Amino acid sequence: MTTLLTRPCTRLWLLLVLLTFSTYAAPQTGLQGKGLIIAVLFLALIKGNIITESFMGLRRVSGFWRPLLWLYLLVIGLCICAAFLLPVQ
Repeated sequence: MTTLLTRPCTRLWLLLVLLTFSTYAAPQTGLQGKGLIIAVLFLALIKGNIITESFMGLRRVSGFWRPLLWLYLLVIGLCICAAFLLPVQ
């Protein structure tokens, strides 16, 4: 008999919840400015990868879909990072 915590989807959901709370708690660790932005965006990239690989089922897909969505997450993350970190003139 499997318990609720041994199911892979439950463990992944708990990991996503933990990463979400880590994003919320990041400012309380002393991170500020650029370090905080990079840390939060990195956690968002990890969460996006977990969602696409596991919950969207792309772990079992061959071809260009996995790299395409990974590249999408990376480009969006870099654009958001650039928007916050580039100086305003």
